[in-house]
Amino acid sequence: MEWLSRWMERLAELLVHVGIPEQYRLSAAWILVFVLATFLILLVILVLLRISRRRLGAPPKEETPPAQAPETAAEEEISPAEELETAAEIAPAPVAAPEPKAPVSLLERMRSGLAKTHSTLVGRIDALLGASSRIDQALLEELEEILIGADFGMKTTQDLMRSLEKRLARSEDANPSVLRLWLKEEIRARLRLESAPLETAKSTPFVLMVVGVNGVGKTTTIGKLAWQFVNSGKKVVLGAGDTFRAAAAEQLTIWGERSGAEVVRHAEGADPAAVAFDSVKAAVARHADMLILDTAGRLHTKVNLMEELKKVRRVLDREVAGAPHETLLVLDATTGQNALVQARLFKEAVTVTGIVLTKLDGTARGGMIVAIGSELGLPVRYVGIGEGLEDLRPFDPDLFVEALFQNGGTA
Repeated sequence: MEWLSRWMERLAELLVHVGIPEQYRLSAAWILVFVLATFLILLVILVLLRISRRRLGAPPKEETPPAQAPETAAEEEISPAEELETAAEIAPAPVAAPEPKAPVSLLERMRSGLAKTHSTLVGRIDALLGASSRIDQALLEELEEILIGADFGMKTTQDLMRSLEKRLARSEDANPSVLRLWLKEEIRARLRLESAPLETAKSTPFVLMVVGVNGVGKTTTIGKLAWQFVNSGKKVVLGAGDTFRAAAAEQLTIWGERSGAEVVRHAEGADPAAVAFDSVKAAVARHADMLILDTAGRLHTKVNLMEELKKVRRVLDREVAGAPHETLLVLDATTGQNALVQARLFKEAVTVTGIVLTKLDGTARGGMIVAIGSELGLPVRYVGIGEGLEDLRPFDPDLFVEALFQNGGTA
């Protein structure tokens, strides 16, 4: 044990450097050795335990039986017929290729988007007419209630009922099924008066300003329009003029990246007229075909915000003659008659030239699209019938009426 004593003395000498008094150095050295030894013993025990657990948990090795040689050469021979049968058993059964889905027609997509309005309007009309054998005053009153319930509005509903009564007065053999056909024709005639596509070729760049209150889908509408115009071969610039709503510019930037359109934006809270100025300058400098300008959602009752829209219009007109060439008012169809109030007040405050009616697929109040044209004389440019990029459709009155009145594949 002499080596141990010498080793302990050396360790005690090393402890001088840590400031331990001389009378305690040897005791401290023994304590340190004891701690180190205890640690090593525990470490060895832990390692042994882990090794024993692995051995106990390992599954036993399966003995592979030795391959048996065939007893005779005759047993190895297999006839050709047996080979075919064996191959048929081993080969996996062929997987039938999925049948390609038939493309959904535009009429079917429109019909799907108008399903709720169809149920509330045409479904109730068919139930009413199907339960009646003749046309009388009680039937006409119930029909009027159905039209009002589908948000045709009082004025438009009364106009439709007067037209139907005039037809009844001229017809001697009218029946409920004919009344359905007449109503369809009257609605189609009114919608044709308010449909008109955008004429984007009348100016380069064609400046399109989009207005509306918050929450109607204004920025999403702009993104879908940009995607459609870019895919038709046009160069599009987007102006992020909604500088008040948090993240509005970021949302428009994402749409720009998705559609391939350039975006002009300022910091949040900037002057919308300044954004409009830079946007139109950029559209002219980059020889863009179209400039679509977003604007802040504002209440139609706020005079100062409406005055700001007029300022933006003046800036655009100063840089490009006649701009904006189109001012689209985006309305949410789910708000019903309130959307008609918005349209009327916006039209009085700023020059609105067309309507975009969104979320038609989410409402049973699609009749308001007839009321907009009848009461305001504004053309409906686009309708939204779903969330997809292609579900913002140029308004086609004939397609709209066919989809609305179609029932089980028949109109």
